[in-house]
Amino acid sequence: MKCFINYPASCDFPIENLPYGVFSTKANQTHRIGVAIGDLILDLSEIAHLFDGPELREHQDVFRKDTLNEFMGLQPKAWKEAREKLQELLSIDNQTLQDASIRTSAFISQSEATMHLPARIGDYTDFYSSIHHATNVGIMFRSKENALMPNWKYLPVGYHGRASSIVISSTPIRRPYGQTSPVDGAAPVFGPCRLMDFELEMAFFVGGPPTKLGQPVNIAEAQEHIFGFVIMNDWSARDIQKWEYVPLGPFTAKNLGTTISPWVVTTLALEPFRIDNYPQNPAPFEYLTHTDKFNFDIDLEVGILPNNSSVTTTICRSNYKYLYWTAKQQLTHHTITGCNLNPGDLMASGTISGETSDSFGSLLELSWKGTKPIRLNDGTERKFLQDGDTVIMKAYCESDTYRVGFGSCVGKLLPAN
Repeated sequence: MKCFINYPASCDFPIENLPYGVFSTKANQTHRIGVAIGDLILDLSEIAHLFDGPELREHQDVFRKDTLNEFMGLQPKAWKEAREKLQELLSIDNQTLQDASIRTSAFISQSEATMHLPARIGDYTDFYSSIHHATNVGIMFRSKENALMPNWKYLPVGYHGRASSIVISSTPIRRPYGQTSPVDGAAPVFGPCRLMDFELEMAFFVGGPPTKLGQPVNIAEAQEHIFGFVIMNDWSARDIQKWEYVPLGPFTAKNLGTTISPWVVTTLALEPFRIDNYPQNPAPFEYLTHTDKFNFDIDLEVGILPNNSSVTTTICRSNYKYLYWTAKQQLTHHTITGCNLNPGDLMASGTISGETSDSFGSLLELSWKGTKPIRLNDGTERKFLQDGDTVIMKAYCESDTYRVGFGSCVGKLLPAN
């Protein structure tokens, strides 16, 4: 498949990818939907009339909206038709978008664009689906013998997060205040978080028409409600969380900010990178059982750029494949009670850690609760994040001939007010 836009083989956004995002420019501050191709953005509001297939000819207005919600809310066959039309239009053999006037109006350099949240996120759920992460945390705070709670291998553990504080990449995050208990058994204290951390996650946007309250989604139909994926940094105030999480789970330690990457890579683009699901023992309940592959070979990286430094240190290399519970199982379990879903809802994986110490997806694990400082390339050390640190997350799939990337998920930690 040859595109008329030139880009290197290492490009995150080839014609095989075509992720969706929402952007604006200084010249036109209207939020509009675009597709990343090479280092450009194809403005879909300029070419909405070209989506003339049977699924989209009556829904061209979804590409003129300021978020992806209405497009996400269409049936999966409409998503497929849109992808096929975009690949057709971007093909070197198709002259439609190569016309000089259309090319000038429809393509914008990514460097000239400001990215925005791709959807109105009505609800946000965070799972805890990495067996290596859950095991590491369990060993730290309980014991090796009791690392996993009794329920962990029977259901995808999760909690409801705060949608209002989800922000787009490059939005600074402020170190929070809260209650902590520095000395076990002593009275708590109030002040700035001292153990600020990142969490390396992936998240998927819910798609398809809204479901009805009281009607669970069957796992055989779960994929029809998974539109696409983004990188997520679910910032975590570890000392605040330790004091507050019993008995109801994370609260203010997690609502301070959650960063996502701007480009939504569709499930369709990830199809060539499906791999075997993580082995599950014991076998899950029937309502959570699926035999098709819905795990993906997505490489993940985390880097730290200290304040006033030009040297980034990659401190973690992990992979999406280490998730014990699949996205289909997460969504199905979420709805088993009859909970209804809406297009644009966001569901996150939880911290993704691999098998080796350099693949752990948080500083809590990488520094093993602060006992093993991490040396950065500028000579400094980290146990937890320092003010001014910028956390840079990347994700990508690679074949022999092309790369499907997610761009980056970036956030700088500012001092407490």
